[in-house]
Amino acid sequence: MHGTSTGFRRIGSRKLSSSVKSWLLALPVLLFMAVFAAQGLYRAWLESVQVDGAGLFSAYTELLTGRTFWASFGISVYVSFISAVLSVVIGLWLVRLLHRYFLRDDWKLAVWFPMLIPHFAAAYLTVLFFSPGGWFASVSASAGLDGFPILVNDPLYIGVILTYLWKEIPFVVLMLLPVYQELDWRMEEAARSLGAGAWTRFKTVELPWSGPVLLEVWLILFVFMLGAYEIPVLLGVTYPSMLPVLAFEWFYQAGWSQRPLAQAMMVVLTAISAFTAFLLLYIIQRSRRRWLRGGMRA
Repeated sequence: MHGTSTGFRRIGSRKLSSSVKSWLLALPVLLFMAVFAAQGLYRAWLESVQVDGAGLFSAYTELLTGRTFWASFGISVYVSFISAVLSVVIGLWLVRLLHRYFLRDDWKLAVWFPMLIPHFAAAYLTVLFFSPGGWFASVSASAGLDGFPILVNDPLYIGVILTYLWKEIPFVVLMLLPVYQELDWRMEEAARSLGAGAWTRFKTVELPWSGPVLLEVWLILFVFMLGAYEIPVLLGVTYPSMLPVLAFEWFYQAGWSQRPLAQAMMVVLTAISAFTAFLLLYIIQRSRRRWLRGGMRA
């Protein structure tokens, strides 16, 4: 009994030391978030609830009852959701098709090159190539094809979505490639020999490992695009503008009375992003266990 209890204490102490080590490793990131992100959010909250003769939450009431905010919110969610979904789907397709070629450095460099381009420069390249006076419009006009579609500063934000796809698909490939290079493909061969179809093989062999990564990557892209400024301000339209562009306009270009609205919008956007992150992380944990159980049963 004494030996058993001693063993339990050793196991418990190892778990405790591992937990402490994990927290110590995460401490620099937590301090950075506390000093910069949390402090900035706290200042935004203070400025958004300044009274100035109005109610404490008057900025939030005006924000959430105004048409401008909801129009910007709708277009922001639309662009972020579509861009993130298409990036994940196309990135997954490329990795499944070419993951064996990505063992070579030249293939990796070719697909990851867009990540080296800043978002501002990527938006400018989109203007050069896809604007009504750009390269593709000139080529189509030279070929006798008039009426090149408007892809820049269009109300559907197609130029913004195309730019995000060009920038973020390589990121999806970067995140998925280690998963596919570590997969045991003998399981796929065994499933094929047992007569499993393409979807069944994907669901039982690949999805238990790639599924959580796909959801996490989608979350990263969605939250990033929801708060990004450079590409929408260059390629978007004046109305409805995406939320970061609208917040910038209210904070810097409008009067002082609009600044609490801009700060309130940033607080609301942060709350939406945090809620989406926690909800999706909860779904990821549940899905990971379900996919693993399904893969083992198969």
